[in-house]
Amino acid sequence: MSLDQSVLLEESLALAEMVADSSVAIAYRESKYNLEQDVEAQKMIARFAKMKEQYEEVQRFGKYHPDFHTVSTQVRTLKRELDFHENIAQFKKAEKELENLLMECSKIIAYSVSEQIKVPTGNPFFDESSCSGGCGSGGSCGCA
Repeated sequence: MSLDQSVLLEESLALAEMVADSSVAIAYRESKYNLEQDVEAQKMIARFAKMKEQYEEVQRFGKYHPDFHTVSTQVRTLKRELDFHENIAQFKKAEKELENLLMECSKIIAYSVSEQIKVPTGNPFFDESSCSGGCGSGGSCGCA
C-alpha cells in the first residue's frame, strides 16, 4: 500500500466517523432502537413476514390458488398497518435519510474523479445520471 493510499484510507475513516456522528445517523440509531423496543411493532413485523411467505406461496399459482384473493388482501392490509405505525414509519424515514446521505457522499467522491463513474443509487429509473440500457443505447445519459 502506497503512502497516498494510506492517507486516503485514514481520511475515509475520518469521513465514516463524521457520518456516524451526524444528526442523520443519530436519528437512525434512535429510531432503530425505538422500533426494536416496540413489542407491538415487532409482533406486526413478524406477522407480516409470515403473511409474506404465504403470499409468495399463493403467487406461485396466481389467481388459480384458492386463497389468492384472501391472502393478497390480507398482505396489503397488514402492509398498510405497518406503514402507518408510528415507530415503523419513523424508522423507515430515518433509514431513507441516512441512505440519501450515504448516496450523496458516494456521488461526490465518484464524480470528483469522473462524471462517468457509475454510483449505485438504488433507483435507476429516477437517477438522472445513470445510463439506463447501457452505452450505445442512446439513453438518458447521452450515450450514442
